[in-house]
Amino acid sequence: MTFVEGMMTSEGRVVQLQRPAPHWSALLLSVFWGAQISIAQETNISMHGFWQGNHSLNLSSPNPDNGDFKWAEERFQLKLDASIAALRSYAKGDVFYDHIDNDAEMELREGYVDYSSSLWDLRVGRQIITWGLGDLIFINDVFPKDYEAFFSGRPLEYLKKGTDGVKIGIYPGFTSLEFIVIPFFEPNTFPQQSRFWLFDPLPGHTSREEKEPTTNLRNTELAVRSYFEVAGFDASLYFYKGFFRQPWMMPDHPTMPTKLTLFYPELSVYGASLQGRSLGGVLSLEAGYYDSRQDRGGADPLLPNSQTRFLVGYQRQLWEDFTLGFQYYGEYTHDYSAYESNLPPGFPKEDRLYQLVASRFTQFLMHQTVMLSIFSFHSPSAGDYLLNPEMKYNFSDHIWTALGANVFGGGESWSQFGQLDKNDNVYIQLRYEF
Repeated sequence: MTFVEGMMTSEGRVVQLQRPAPHWSALLLSVFWGAQISIAQETNISMHGFWQGNHSLNLSSPNPDNGDFKWAEERFQLKLDASIAALRSYAKGDVFYDHIDNDAEMELREGYVDYSSSLWDLRVGRQIITWGLGDLIFINDVFPKDYEAFFSGRPLEYLKKGTDGVKIGIYPGFTSLEFIVIPFFEPNTFPQQSRFWLFDPLPGHTSREEKEPTTNLRNTELAVRSYFEVAGFDASLYFYKGFFRQPWMMPDHPTMPTKLTLFYPELSVYGASLQGRSLGGVLSLEAGYYDSRQDRGGADPLLPNSQTRFLVGYQRQLWEDFTLGFQYYGEYTHDYSAYESNLPPGFPKEDRLYQLVASRFTQFLMHQTVMLSIFSFHSPSAGDYLLNPEMKYNFSDHIWTALGANVFGGGESWSQFGQLDKNDNVYIQLRYEF
């Protein structure tokens, strides 16, 4: 379902509500930075970063573990960019302290090497990949997201997660092509059960095991994008072969399960998008066919049905420094009669056509040092909503703060935003950049 697709739904999709284990990225980051410093005299090197405080306080009720904060941390980030001739290396790493878990960690957000020429380029390493046209609605952007970051009131950049892989760009002239190979599967990150109230279709079954796709040649994710111009519009065609990034549940027994296995079904996506100036603003059109390769007939209730997903967006500046944007998004489930017939007893039923309307209003004031924005989701089919107002103030070119809130409600106890009704929070961010 939408940008938080499959957090917990009637088909039995459920999240792995645990924090990821410490990653080898800390060691890689140290080696990468050390290598750049050693060649500093031969390359062009730039260094930037920031220190940030980020806290999010509950508005409506304590967390399931009785805590009052959704997020509470201090974070230091360092970005190093080095280039020599056609080669470039880039690393972006964070060191942070989490006051809720009393835990200090390192994280490599990006770390890659580029080679560029006039007809092709190559990028190898951890990189953040962004495809598609949606504003917080992702159809052909099938790469990993961190939804806990978004719901906790963290800066929007933390919604995107890095992907370890290879990207090749080819530019023959009539079109531009991107080829992406991802050998290591990375799931979406969803809110932790200790910090967020969430719907669970089988709350009494606590014995759960997550099973990610095995790293081998067959499970290597492949993605291709072709982008070109059509009658003044920017057009793209997309293909992806890999896996759903949200887990589904597989019980060990159909009627009396004692153990649940969380797994990631196979997925292919065929999509297209078109964007350009129209009606005095910018018009965006995007669609994608989600091919659930393990259940193309839709008869298995333990697997997702294939869907067609589509988006119509429009953005326009009405007066100086004021912009509005609207989006209409839909998910049409194929083989719906098979889905209805095989829905397990006690599971709520989703609509054949899920609809979502999004809006964003942005106003800059005081020589653009103040930004006021309101972003909202509302589902006409599910009846639930998310409201995200925010105010950002730039004290200088290096220091800014933001104050905002996430307000959820409506719908049913199992709907996408309705299940988050008890998780309203207000957040504050303070950052010093250098």
